[in-house]
Amino acid sequence: MTTNDTLFTFLIDEANKPFAGWDFSYIERTGRMVSAPLAWSYTSLVLPKLRHVDSLLDMGTGGGELLSMLQPLPRHTCATEGYPPNIPIARQRLAPLGVEVYTVTDDQPLPLPDAAFDLVINRHESYDPAEVRQILKPGGEFFTQQVGGSDMLDLNRLLGAKPDFGFTHWTLAYARKQLEDAGFAITDAREDSPITRIFDVGAVVYYLKAIPWQIEDFSVERYFDRLAALHQTIQAQGYVEVHNSRFLLAARKG
Repeated sequence: MTTNDTLFTFLIDEANKPFAGWDFSYIERTGRMVSAPLAWSYTSLVLPKLRHVDSLLDMGTGGGELLSMLQPLPRHTCATEGYPPNIPIARQRLAPLGVEVYTVTDDQPLPLPDAAFDLVINRHESYDPAEVRQILKPGGEFFTQQVGGSDMLDLNRLLGAKPDFGFTHWTLAYARKQLEDAGFAITDAREDSPITRIFDVGAVVYYLKAIPWQIEDFSVERYFDRLAALHQTIQAQGYVEVHNSRFLLAARKG
């Protein structure tokens, strides 16, 4: 078997590894992909807020991993999730905590009553500012951390993949103006671009299979030559670095 055959077999195996919920421990906890910390902690900022409210919505809860760790939760806590494989996982994890998980789709309004929540939190989930304002109580707060449109584009460049220019506009300034135009008062705004180091090309394959929107036409077969070249780069220098893009906004309904 040649080196390329061995590498191809390895990459196919990595692409077929199961991925459930929103759990990247297979490559992150093992140190195969390591990101520098952000200039803030989403959880540290959220915890004091939810300790002083009676009603909470977690938008895009994933598999409920983070929300389940924020106990004790407010008396009335709900969550939404739009990625079908995550929904049963989130319900199984959150139902014992009294949290109802609502299925959402991009083309349907949020299935939630008006003025129902004191606090809406959102980590890396899309949202409509007008819808969020509608479900918040007067004086309620929206708190979100978002992935910027330039996130991990270095990975696209390394593999010769075309970036999805439909998202490059998604920046702190753009999102802030959207919220202000919807009638929110901004109370906090931050952005950061930490480095992620990737230590083997198999971790790249696992990540891209779990995040199919990063390179929509990705497959090991289609990108094998580029992956093989990236493997050689990592072998020579120990790792490759890519930039993340994150921003945070807190906004209050007037």
